Amino acid sequence: MKITEKFSRRYSPEPRDVIFTIPNFISFLRIASIPVIAWLITKHNMIAALIVLAISFSSDGLDGLIARRFNQVSKIGQLLDPIADRLLILCSILALGICHVVPWWMLILVALRDATMGILTLVLAQYDYGPLPVHFVGKTGTAVLMISIVGLMVADVERNMPVFETLHYLSIACAIWGIALYWLAGVLYMQQGVRLIRDARSNTNKD
Repeated sequence: MKITEKFSRRYSPEPRDVIFTIPNFISFLRIASIPVIAWLITKHNMIAALIVLAISFSSDGLDGLIARRFNQVSKIGQLLDPIADRLLILCSILALGICHVVPWWMLILVALRDATMGILTLVLAQYDYGPLPVHFVGKTGTAVLMISIVGLMVADVERNMPVFETLHYLSIACAIWGIALYWLAGVLYMQQGVRLIRDARSNTNKD
């Protein structure tokens, strides 16, 4: 059995080449909401941004549940969900940087990590591999970053009050911890990707 077949069977349970499904439509709506959230953040309209963000969060997981329940798992759907998460984090931090809520180095670190993972995904695609399975560290890092983003948005509602100012600094600390986990997960993904590429090349040489 080829390594690509083993990888697909283990991590991608029978995805189909379909686009127009309910889960994919939900994922497209999540992605479409990201520019709206970012624009509201840049305008310091945090309450409206939090409302849209809450609606977007409510759909997260719903698409996967529907896909598995009604046999609508698709190859593009497996890509859309992580893309939506990456774009939401990147665009939110970019918007927070534009409105001077977070320092720019945070945006640079997040952007570099996502760019690195994007290149890795493109390289793996050349060997017929789909997205790598999500690691627990990656899930934790994403969750911590999203918590920090929400905290920063809430803190910006009224920065002059001591409680909101304290929340701001706590959220910055949370973001630093989230970025560290984000990069740790990136290193783990790169190690896994390198192993898969080596195995694929070894298998090709044997053939």
